[in-house]
Amino acid sequence: MTAGLTALIIAIVEIILRALLPALVAGATPGSENGARQPLLRERLLESIRARRSSVSIPSIPSISSILLLLALAGCTQTIYVPSGEPVRLRETIKAAKVWVMDKDGNPTAGVMDLPAGWYCLPDPGPTESK
Repeated sequence: MTAGLTALIIAIVEIILRALLPALVAGATPGSENGARQPLLRERLLESIRARRSSVSIPSIPSISSILLLLALAGCTQTIYVPSGEPVRLRETIKAAKVWVMDKDGNPTAGVMDLPAGWYCLPDPGPTESK
């Protein structure tokens, strides 16, 4: 009787494993999804940038958001595709990021700085007209 009970338990465990293993393997595979557009956040951040700009016409600065996104996502198992021009928020601090900063005359100058976790990154909206 003990051998029959052991065989029954083994059969039940085998059925359960055959049913659960495909779901566990599928859930463990890296996946990807599209990031949701955030027009309100994008507009709020762009307004903040416009408010901080001086009346001096500033030349367009090359966008570094795609580089920052690649650095932030390095080593991740899941990829989220962010539409071009949408803001992203850094999950962890990026050390010694190469950035463009404005000198006292409003000219872009190459610089290096740490970008703290929680900062938002978005592309430069380009020159704005002075009011």
